[in-house]
Amino acid sequence: MTLALLDSASLYFRSFYALPESMTAPDGTPVNAVRGFTDTIARILTDRRPTRLVACLDADWRPKFRTDLLPSYKAQRVAEDVTDGSEEVPDTLTPQVPIILDLLEAFGLATAEAAGYEADDVIGALAHREKKDPVEVISGDRDLFQIVREEPTTARVIYVGKGWAKAEVLGPPEIAERYGVPVEQAGPLYADMAALRGDPSDGLPGVAGIGDKTAAKLITQFGSLAALVEAANTQDSRLPLKMRLKLQDAADYLAVAPTVVRVAVDAPVEQSRPDTVPSAPADPDRVAELAERWNLGTSVTRLLKALPSA
Repeated sequence: MTLALLDSASLYFRSFYALPESMTAPDGTPVNAVRGFTDTIARILTDRRPTRLVACLDADWRPKFRTDLLPSYKAQRVAEDVTDGSEEVPDTLTPQVPIILDLLEAFGLATAEAAGYEADDVIGALAHREKKDPVEVISGDRDLFQIVREEPTTARVIYVGKGWAKAEVLGPPEIAERYGVPVEQAGPLYADMAALRGDPSDGLPGVAGIGDKTAAKLITQFGSLAALVEAANTQDSRLPLKMRLKLQDAADYLAVAPTVVRVAVDAPVEQSRPDTVPSAPADPDRVAELAERWNLGTSVTRLLKALPSA
């Protein structure tokens, strides 16, 4: 028994860039992301055999509660000529997302989102509330390393940043070994480390001059980001003067960074249907119609074969 939580946008973005746009429907609409995402779900069902699955969605990819605290959060991803704050998404990907959602519904696979929150928050909330089954998060996003745990059920990230063929199963031992944080609190301390070092791709400036290794060393030494900040403010002798000044200069950022970086485990998640992986499509006729209309052929066939009864 396993609960699989899919970072849907991460997976269909990767599919879009991995497969050629020459994969089209009869009307010329590109369907490379649809086919790649469908193939990915088939691989997940075949290789990981989850009994439950939820495709987690972004209701708001740049939530107000985060940008109010840190206006630079994902700011560089907003197109210069877009005035409504929407994300710059390739024109040929945008029309494919509704097709993906239609296909998930026809198969009877659950989706989930939370108004005003990102998919990461949905994943974090669903993982946090899961007390029965092991959790596997499928994503190409390192931000979700923070959810790994051993109790009350295990939570692992199936990291597909290098593609499914090179997928890595990462839990507390692997995160601890990779980043040099204590295994007992590898998930939460990864979040602290990520806040400290920052991430330019997400508009997180971090503290100047602090990278992965220094961040991990400091978080391990002081036990948490909060304790490190307190040490800087009280002129703790364990911190060299130069480091104390760096941390003090970044005080405003460090005051808000934890809330921006950590997943919101209290996100008000709304789920489309029960998360049990169906043994057959909920609407076989609709699946067939979508497969024909959008030229999804072998991708849909693979997903049908991957369902538990096949």
